[in-house]
Amino acid sequence: MKTAMIELNRIALDSKKTKKTVKHLNEILSNYQIFYQNLRGFHWNLLGHHFFSLHVKFEELYNEAQLNIDEIAERILTLGHTPLHTYEDYLKNSTIKVHKNVSDEVKSVEGVISGYATLIKKERETLPIAGNADDEGTTDMLAGFIKTQEKTVWMLSAWLGSNGKSKK
Repeated sequence: MKTAMIELNRIALDSKKTKKTVKHLNEILSNYQIFYQNLRGFHWNLLGHHFFSLHVKFEELYNEAQLNIDEIAERILTLGHTPLHTYEDYLKNSTIKVHKNVSDEVKSVEGVISGYATLIKKERETLPIAGNADDEGTTDMLAGFIKTQEKTVWMLSAWLGSNGKSKK
């Protein structure tokens, strides 16, 4: 009986399974980069009665997104691969809608919630893939992101005066 040799990477994970995880992490990274830029635009262009509170909130959110972007890229490097790093790649691999010239408070908050919904969905899709590779580092990172993002979506939904239920 012939058994296949499993090639391990430098942190003792199956290289083949890790490659699949990295593909998904690069998709999350791409979505995060577009999300980050949308947050910057919402922050810069915001108008309205809630300018002061939302301006500060959007800055908090894009600073958090920037930290998460760095953590994702460093995780990809830890897994022995190269993170995507051009806007061309980000646009090609992202499913988050690019928001341009949005100044309306409600549309900005809805755009943030929509971006988080995409990120959460992608992160949840990646959890079992990383789990199948016994990659606790990635699953822990993603679970932490999801927990924080879900709470932020709840709070932003409350700001909109909705219960956060999807309108499908």
